[in-house]
Amino acid sequence: MNQSKPSNHQLKIILTGILLFLIQVGHSQVEKNSELLRTIISKDSLLFNVGFNTCDISQFENLLSEKFEFYHDKDSISNKRQFLNAFRNGLCSSPTTFQSRRELLPESTAIYPLYKKEKLYGAIQIGIHQFYEKIENKKEAFGSSAKFTHLWLLENGAWKLTRSLSYDHQIKLLDTTISSLFDNESEIEKWLIENKVPTLGIGVINDGKLQQIKVFGELKKGVRAPYNTIFNVASLTKPVTVMVTLKLVSLGKWDLDEPIYRYWIDPDIAKDVNLKKLTTRHILSHQTGFSNWRGNNKDGKLHFNFEPGTKYQYSGEGLEYLRKALETKFHKTLDQLANELIFKPLQMNDTEFFWSKKTDESRFAIGYNNKGIAYETTKNKTTNAADDLLTTIEDYGKFLVSVMKSEGLSQKVSDDMMTNQVETKNGKYFGLGFEIYDLGNDQIVLSHGGSDKGVQTIFFLFPKSKKGLLIFTNVDDGYKVYEKLLTHYLGENGKKIIEIETKK
Repeated sequence: MNQSKPSNHQLKIILTGILLFLIQVGHSQVEKNSELLRTIISKDSLLFNVGFNTCDISQFENLLSEKFEFYHDKDSISNKRQFLNAFRNGLCSSPTTFQSRRELLPESTAIYPLYKKEKLYGAIQIGIHQFYEKIENKKEAFGSSAKFTHLWLLENGAWKLTRSLSYDHQIKLLDTTISSLFDNESEIEKWLIENKVPTLGIGVINDGKLQQIKVFGELKKGVRAPYNTIFNVASLTKPVTVMVTLKLVSLGKWDLDEPIYRYWIDPDIAKDVNLKKLTTRHILSHQTGFSNWRGNNKDGKLHFNFEPGTKYQYSGEGLEYLRKALETKFHKTLDQLANELIFKPLQMNDTEFFWSKKTDESRFAIGYNNKGIAYETTKNKTTNAADDLLTTIEDYGKFLVSVMKSEGLSQKVSDDMMTNQVETKNGKYFGLGFEIYDLGNDQIVLSHGGSDKGVQTIFFLFPKSKKGLLIFTNVDDGYKVYEKLLTHYLGENGKKIIEIETKK
């Protein structure tokens, strides 16, 4: 059966036409308990719960108009005859009860009446449905979800489905309350205001490419945040330092397991016996024995709290120690090394370790506390290997794609980076520079977060499926929006990550 596939342009025209038609008609969504809604849902149930789910093709023959047309964004355009033939010879070709089951998500459904001279002649139904495929022993598994638009018309007093559009297919389960929120930019803006999140940046990676860049909210009252908003990303600085180091290791210019005292000795620990045991591997996996910052110690000096390599303790000091060793050996600053190995090759033109003349302050997302009060911006003038990187969603998204592909890394170094070096909690580990979530079924997630005054940032990378999610916020408690974002963009995997983080 030869059928032409609809182009994106064709589908856009069709969808735009329907939306304009709704605007011209001027009628709003019907009430949830209205007779029209009950009627259309009843027809929907006959069509799918009886017809589709049990392969009762007679239901389609009765409910589809002779003028019926079906538009599918992944497959084809069909008329009634073509649609019924495909259904009969495809999903319903087996003698078993069903090959696929459709489930309507009730809260996603909306009905809009169509009138001509105040007389009802039709209705438009929009919503989301999910499809489950038969696998074995009468079991089923989730197949896909999609949005749909149905045009129902009264023909000689009987409701007939005249147009059906199925689009935005996703291979993931959808939570309708979350999906509906993220399908509407004005709703997202409202949600951010309710949660007192001034600016939100989102980067979505699919098929190993940065697919979406979204920035919502305002930089300040009345000033909308642009797509290239510059954020301070706090500890998301660390993965950049990590990748500089791992690229040098892959080039044979640095050794993960060589004692680091050969290049740098901090005066505070010069006489400590643990000094000669400390290696780059310990630093990248946060097993140095250092506290997060020496300023946290009572005397303000650097100490080994335990022997390097014996247990986990997150430490920004470790990355700063590594910076000084790298700079001593290569006679270059860390930002110079990063520019050579990462920023310039990836064209990360809006990324800097510190404020400079080229920093566009008009695009900077000022940090806020949880009461909506802005912090005074600290404009650092020196490189810190662990904190205060300035970047955009686009730039850091490019970087994450590079990490996912292990660009510039040898196979051994890439394997080490993604291998558990130390357990931090049940189901969660540190590899070399990245936190690792074990989701089971041979699937891992690389992650790192950043937290400072007026900063909450995080990312998740799935090396196997080449997917990823990047989230920037500019408020103390920006983490409160993470759960909905993870559930929406990562589906079941997002829920697994949340479970690991919240379990005791």
